[in-house]
Amino acid sequence: MDYIGFEKPLFELDAKIDELKRLAITQAINLDADIQTLEKKSRRLREEIFSKLNAYETTQLARHPLRPRSLEIINDICSTFIELHGDRNFLDDKSIVGGLAQIDGTAVMIIGQQKGRGTKDNIFRNFGMPRPEGYRKALRLMSMAERFFLPIVTFIDTPGAYPGVGAEERGQAEAIAKNIMVMARLQTPIISIVIGEGGSGGALALAVANKVHMLQYSVYSVISPEGCASILMKDAGKAAEAAESLKLTAAHAKHLKIVDSIIKEPFGGAHRNPKEMSESIKKVILEDLAELKKMKREKLRFHRIAKFRSIGEVVRV
Repeated sequence: MDYIGFEKPLFELDAKIDELKRLAITQAINLDADIQTLEKKSRRLREEIFSKLNAYETTQLARHPLRPRSLEIINDICSTFIELHGDRNFLDDKSIVGGLAQIDGTAVMIIGQQKGRGTKDNIFRNFGMPRPEGYRKALRLMSMAERFFLPIVTFIDTPGAYPGVGAEERGQAEAIAKNIMVMARLQTPIISIVIGEGGSGGALALAVANKVHMLQYSVYSVISPEGCASILMKDAGKAAEAAESLKLTAAHAKHLKIVDSIIKEPFGGAHRNPKEMSESIKKVILEDLAELKKMKREKLRFHRIAKFRSIGEVVRV
């Protein structure tokens, strides 16, 4: 199990527990009492740490290397999944996956931003940062879903759209803007869930939905804390301070009515029990589908537009 900065005290305790368990087996010694004592201490410490996470610690947890990825969740919640590839124009962007699927017998079009596991896989997935062709692939799949009145489910997990020269030359900004425009007009149910990082327009390009949810320790923001600190504070080392100002946690997003609900994560984060996390996600999706399927096609579009127009408020001074 990988541990991130604020989990260091847990790492030391869990290492002691693992060592005692190893000794109990290899030396045939009864160490159950000692192990139980340390496990209780570990649980109390974990509860204490996770009860007071700040915004930047939540960001670190949203980036956890073992956090469930889109494909893993799709494989857990879908009885069938047929992945579809390419934008029919340039290439197949591996940072976005999508295709036809069934969730408890309900046919859906499911699309997700995909980060990798380890260096080699992350390079293959471009670290979860889509290029224009990735967004155009997603748009192609969403247009197909509308044609057959299939509900659309999207998973958001990206630091942001890829900012490379080639991506800009091929119309990165236009691709994102077109996705936002078309998603606002689609006459089919759309459900979006932020499962890790929801970074800027790169996330919003798949998140103009009738229902938007965030996992408990995910983040959703116009820019990363490091990027914000570099630009506004001229010091990337002030990322923790920037994170607090950005109001990027799920609790902030719910309070500001940016998302509809927060999906609770297993104790210690989604990576501690991915199967339990997938079950919670599946339950929310099925509840949303039951509600949205009652709406007429035209009403779905107006519902989505009204939802996003109501976010924020005008303050007259």
